[in-house]
Amino acid sequence: MNPRRTTVLSLLPLAALAGCVPGGDLPMQTALYEDRTAGFRTVSEKTAEATGRQTVWLRNAEATRHASRQVHAMIHRKTISADTAVQVALLNNRGLQAAYADIGIDAADVWQQILPENPVVSVGILGIAAPEVVLFRALEAMIATNLQAMTTRERRVDIAKTRFEQTQLKAVNETLRLAADTRRAWIRAVSAFEAVAYLQQGQVAADAASELAAELGRSGALAKAGQAREHAFYAELTGQLAEARLNAALAKEELTRLMGLWGSEVSYFVPDRLPQLPKALKSGRSIEAEALRKRVDLQIARLELELAAKSYGLTEATRYVTDLELVTGFEAEQEVETEYEIVAGDLEGDKSRKVVVSPQIEFEFAIPIYDTGKPRLRKAELTYLKGANLLAEKAVNIRSEARSAYINYKARHEIGRHYRRSVLPLRQKIEEESLLTYNGMITNTFELLADTRAKINTLVMSVDAKREFWLAEADLNAAIYGPGFNGGGGGDSAPAVADAGGGH
Repeated sequence: MNPRRTTVLSLLPLAALAGCVPGGDLPMQTALYEDRTAGFRTVSEKTAEATGRQTVWLRNAEATRHASRQVHAMIHRKTISADTAVQVALLNNRGLQAAYADIGIDAADVWQQILPENPVVSVGILGIAAPEVVLFRALEAMIATNLQAMTTRERRVDIAKTRFEQTQLKAVNETLRLAADTRRAWIRAVSAFEAVAYLQQGQVAADAASELAAELGRSGALAKAGQAREHAFYAELTGQLAEARLNAALAKEELTRLMGLWGSEVSYFVPDRLPQLPKALKSGRSIEAEALRKRVDLQIARLELELAAKSYGLTEATRYVTDLELVTGFEAEQEVETEYEIVAGDLEGDKSRKVVVSPQIEFEFAIPIYDTGKPRLRKAELTYLKGANLLAEKAVNIRSEARSAYINYKARHEIGRHYRRSVLPLRQKIEEESLLTYNGMITNTFELLADTRAKINTLVMSVDAKREFWLAEADLNAAIYGPGFNGGGGGDSAPAVADAGGGH
């Protein structure tokens, strides 16, 4: 018998034993996770539900170039709305693309867990080039198969699939976080430029008052204290305007950063003012139940608890035997026999060779003398208990966040309406009456300018109230979708209309 042929034939059944797959449907099991876009559909659908915008996963240079062309068409030298800003961020933010890569990594991990472990083959050759043999004296071949890996394979695959599902939700969470941060940055940038516009009007009035005070001072009609008072007000307002311009520039730069823009793409504009407050508010009915049903971070916490439960089951299944291997193989030994006979009075020998094949089988495992698995079991049990308590706490907090967000949303709307319906009309009326008394020579110029300055201060306060309402609206969507109060989500009623009349 050819010893090399014996080696091949003996290894075939052993390899089949080591690589057996329960169910025999390995290609069907791995097909889903071999796809480079595995799991991204969940992210896209949940993002569209929460924000109304579409997100993309840029996996090659062509997709990146296509997204860049889309971004350029949407923003270059254009006045953008909040929805446009969010869409650009979802297309162009590289940090978000890095989060999407985690989906592919965990999909590959499920794929790897589905595949059986590769057997370990060892081959030993003894007596090479010995004078009494042609090739070798003995050949040993062994295959080591991890039986524990085979028996726990389904559990490990189940855990990997749950972790993969959790990673998809984490990607949704990051997408909603970016969308919310972008929307909030747009709100702050627009409100900052609107405040700058009103402060510029105030500066014009203050400048006129300062020049008038200087002229009256030269004629002796105004005391030095009155002159200094007008000059000081003008100087203070100039400082406030400079700070407001700085805040507006920084707010727009934050928006640019979240959208991932650089180079010529920063040549875009935001509207001159925020949209007016909506006439109708969202209903607060069943907002707690809606938040519990839709919050992505709560779904992540549920999967975390599920992972702990499955890990606990795996730990319990492998409590006593932590490593069990089956080692199978054979030993092929070449024997040389000499038969002697007398030929013509001389003793002559005739050598013959034969191969003796002996099968071998071994079990290798650790004896749990000292570590019986109780510490690992205790740790897994407490990990599950910790996850259960954290999930319960998160559910309570989400209910509270939903209530708080709606209270804030409703109150901010009332405050904004108060400025628009009560305070601003009164200031307008005061200014109109001051102008009439000034034309009738009843009041002087300084009183008229003082009323104008007071009106401008009220306008700035109304801008702040309007900004706080739109931020509260974003918080309300965050409380419903995630990732939490004061940072998340996006909504159909959030400011989305760009003012075509101008921009910054």
